[in-house]
Amino acid sequence: MGSMVIPFLGIYMSSELHFSKTQIGLVLGCFGVGSVCGSWLGGWLTDKFGNFKVQTCSLIAVIPLFLVLPLFRSFEGLAGMIFILSLVADTFRPANSVSVARYAKPENITRAYSLNRMAVNLGFSIGPALGGFLAKFSYDWIFYGNAIAAGMAAIVFFYFFRNKKTTARQHTSFSTGAEDSPIVVKSKNAYSDGLFIVFNLLCCLFSMAFFQLLSTMPLFYKEVYQFQSDDIGLILGFSGFVIVVFEMILVHLIEHRYTVRQIMFWGTMVTALSFYMLNIDLGIIWLYMAMFILSTGEMLTLPFTATIAINRAGLTNQGAYMGFNSLSFAAANIFSPYLGTYIAEHYGYNALWLTTGTTLVLTSIGFSWIIKKMGS
Repeated sequence: MGSMVIPFLGIYMSSELHFSKTQIGLVLGCFGVGSVCGSWLGGWLTDKFGNFKVQTCSLIAVIPLFLVLPLFRSFEGLAGMIFILSLVADTFRPANSVSVARYAKPENITRAYSLNRMAVNLGFSIGPALGGFLAKFSYDWIFYGNAIAAGMAAIVFFYFFRNKKTTARQHTSFSTGAEDSPIVVKSKNAYSDGLFIVFNLLCCLFSMAFFQLLSTMPLFYKEVYQFQSDDIGLILGFSGFVIVVFEMILVHLIEHRYTVRQIMFWGTMVTALSFYMLNIDLGIIWLYMAMFILSTGEMLTLPFTATIAINRAGLTNQGAYMGFNSLSFAAANIFSPYLGTYIAEHYGYNALWLTTGTTLVLTSIGFSWIIKKMGS
């Protein structure tokens, strides 16, 4: 439910602080730099201290950062605070991914990640809608709301998991579509695993396109369709609602019927279609249809990226592998907002959606190729 700040950060900087699109892109880029550093740091800390300590400390440490963030209203001050906030917050992600793998049965690993994502998206279906409502009174309240949500999460997490013991299981292989050969699990350095590096580069490209959802898409709704903050919150929340309702069912239906290679290819292609749809103006219902298609592509793609990463890891370097995979998504946050706002400002939103869709089409081909190589 703490997903209130990031979807509205661009609008906040535009409406409240009167930043230019270039400044907005740079501040959001600082979020990406912090996210990259946090993902690497979180992976390293998880392997060293364990996922429980890292998750607990991250949840507690972000609370005061959210509370003081409204005090920083200059470009330089806000950029620096956003970097620190994302650094601290994103140490949580690799630790959380490792904990899912440690608690799940090997045969249920993809569904376990889908269940985890369902919880996240249940919050995302509520957070932006609530954030949009709060923003009508004061943008400061979206920061306070994020702090409250993080505090609640810290209390619940510590209470339930402080005495839980995890297991260190080896993971089962799965079909990649390369003549049904499994991905080979090797205990090697994640950052020197050549095939995994290429896979993460493709994850970064996918994320650079997909994360327009959180950077330029709210601005698009505001500037082109004249949506108010509560309207934007509702359509973003609709994305989370769709995933909560359908993801577990969809993953259950497809994971044993199709190869990971096929699912990743078509999931990325479906995501591309959703961005192409934004170039056609057929009213609000069409926007919700495009969001539904985008959510479908997300459901088909993102759970399996985590599965590939955790199956690629050995027992002693899961934090490094999940951290590297998280880093690929975090790195996209550096370039995605700046490139998106730059294209929108200089060439228009139609050019942005065409570029985004085409990037995803090429990425889908890349996924198909590298997953086959990883299974050979």
